Amino acid sequence: MTNWDIEYLKLCRRILAEGIEVENRTGINTVKIPSYDFTLDIKDVFPILTTKQMFYRQAIIEMLWIWQMGSNDVRDLHERNVHIWDEWMVDEDGIYRIYEPTGEYDPNKEVEVIDPLSVPVSDPFGLRHEFKPKLDNEGKIMTARSLIEGKTIKAAKYFGKEYAYTIGTAYGYVVNKYEHTRNLIDTLKKNPTDRRIVKSLWQDELLRTAVLPSCVWSTMWDVTDGKLNLSVIQRSCDVPLGLPFNVTQYATLLSMIAKQTDLEPGQIKYLIKDAHIYVNQISGILTQLERQEKFERMSRLSVLDLQALSEIINLKMSLPSITDEEKQILDNELRMIDMILNPTTPELHLADVEDFFHYDNSKELRDIKVKKYKHMGKIRFPIAQ
Repeated sequence: MTNWDIEYLKLCRRILAEGIEVENRTGINTVKIPSYDFTLDIKDVFPILTTKQMFYRQAIIEMLWIWQMGSNDVRDLHERNVHIWDEWMVDEDGIYRIYEPTGEYDPNKEVEVIDPLSVPVSDPFGLRHEFKPKLDNEGKIMTARSLIEGKTIKAAKYFGKEYAYTIGTAYGYVVNKYEHTRNLIDTLKKNPTDRRIVKSLWQDELLRTAVLPSCVWSTMWDVTDGKLNLSVIQRSCDVPLGLPFNVTQYATLLSMIAKQTDLEPGQIKYLIKDAHIYVNQISGILTQLERQEKFERMSRLSVLDLQALSEIINLKMSLPSITDEEKQILDNELRMIDMILNPTTPELHLADVEDFFHYDNSKELRDIKVKKYKHMGKIRFPIAQ
C-alpha cells in the first residue's frame, strides 16, 4: 500500500470513531469531523489509492476539463466517456432539477422553480433574503417535473437556457474567466518567489449561478529550493468518493505545472473543512478498512505460505457452486497476494509537451499515464446530489 492509503484510511477511522451524524441539504445524513489536514510528498510516490480501484483516467480528465479546458460544459466530459457531473447538469430547458435521494417514484410531482437571481450578490445562498419563484413569459410561476424515470423531483432552480448542459458558473468557468492556469504558469516562470500565487474558485459574484459552488476552492503555490509545492483548501469533502479523486487530480496538476516551469514537484499540503462520510457509504469504507487489515496480515506470511494460499484461492474460484460475490472477494485476495509478492510503486508519466494547453485531453489521454498501478478491486459508493 502507498503512504496515501495509510493517511486516507487513518482519516476514515477518525471520522467513524469521532465524527457526529448531521443532516444536510442532500437528505442523506453524514458522519463528519470539522477539519483535517495532511501532507504528501509526491516526488517519489504518486498518490493513488490501492485499497480500492481508482479510475484515474476519469479523475485526470475532470482535472483537465477544469484547469486546461476551462470548461463548465458537461458534454465535453460525455465526449470523453466521463459522467462525474451528470447529477449536477442543467437540463435543456435551463432548469436544474434536484431529486429525492430515496422514496417511492412519483412522476406527477410538480415543484415551483426557484430564481437564484432573486437574492442579492451579497446573499447568494438566501440566508437573509428569501428566494422567489421564477416567472415565465406570461408572468406565471414556472414549475418542473422529473425528467428521469424512477427519480422523484425534490426542488428546481432556473439558470437559463444559456447554461443548458453546464454546471453554471463554477469550476472551469471561473478558471477560464480569470485565466487562472495561464497566469499561474506565467508567474512561476517570471517570478517563482512570488508570495501571492493564489488561485480561488470561490468568487462571490458567480455563486448564485453556480449549480454546485466549488468544493476544492483554493490553491496556493510556492517554490522553495527548486521544488514546486501546493496547498489545497477544500470547503466540504465527500471522503469516500471525492477525496481519492481530488488528491490524484491535484498531484497530477502539480506535476504537470512543475514540468512546464522546469521545477521539481514537491509537497501537497491538503486542508479539509467538514470531512464527511455519508451514512449509506459506511459499509463500503468498512470493506476498505477490512482490506487494509487483511493485507497487513498477509504481509506477515512467508512467500511459500502466500503461494500456497494463492493455489487454494484459485481452486475455490473454480468450484461450480461459488457465487459472484464470493468470487469477487477471492479475486480481491489474489490481488493482495500479487501486490505483496510483486510489489510496485505507482508512477505518473507525462509526455514531453511544451505547452500545458497542448496535453492530449481526449478519452485516450495519450500524454498522461499512471503506470505500475495495482489495486485491491472495486468498491462502489452511492453518490449524493
